[in-house]
Amino acid sequence: MATVLVTGANRGLGLEFCKQYAADGWQVLACCRNPETAGKLASIPEVRVFSLDVSDFSQIDDLATQLQDTAIDVLINNAGIYNDSSMSGFGKLDYAAWTRALTVNTQAPVKMAEAFLPHLEHGDNRLLISITSQMGSIADNGSGGSILYRTSKAALNAAMKSIAIDLEDRKIGVLVLHPGWVKTDMGGEDALIDARKSVTGMRRVIAEFTPDRSGCFLKYDGSTLPW
Repeated sequence: MATVLVTGANRGLGLEFCKQYAADGWQVLACCRNPETAGKLASIPEVRVFSLDVSDFSQIDDLATQLQDTAIDVLINNAGIYNDSSMSGFGKLDYAAWTRALTVNTQAPVKMAEAFLPHLEHGDNRLLISITSQMGSIADNGSGGSILYRTSKAALNAAMKSIAIDLEDRKIGVLVLHPGWVKTDMGGEDALIDARKSVTGMRRVIAEFTPDRSGCFLKYDGSTLPW
């Protein structure tokens, strides 16, 4: 049985990833901050729920130790935050909030990659996936704003590109995926697609991965995005 680990799994894209992989017979390791309030997640067959606040790196190390004998085929860094606000744009930036955005959106996925590298090496698929955003594209930025979120995702993209090169000899593939503008708590009701369509597309990209695509910045439909 193939195994996938998903962070930020209690709602939105994370929950949908868990539903779809479980329905296809995968063992799902679902991580969220408060499992006791994640009833929808816990009710999915083949899902094991773990408490994990990705901003606490000691918790990441503890979970990696707890799962040290578990091979992981696909690790999906899905947990993320958007904490920009109209009250704290350029000229009145909240630097503490910026630090938190960088911790959760950039450093935590890298820490997950380091901590769970042995687990990926024992898997068959050996894929490290990070959910990013088109807002992390410097070339695509024509509207400005959202400095905290944009920089955290641009930094994530840069880190994962480097990790893809660093892990090439270990035959571990790395992808950064833009899910589209999705109807989630973060995306809002005006978004263009629902979580099911987004995750179905991203899972297709993951399933069709080839080594020449490692380190690529891709949209949920498989198209390449500009850095």
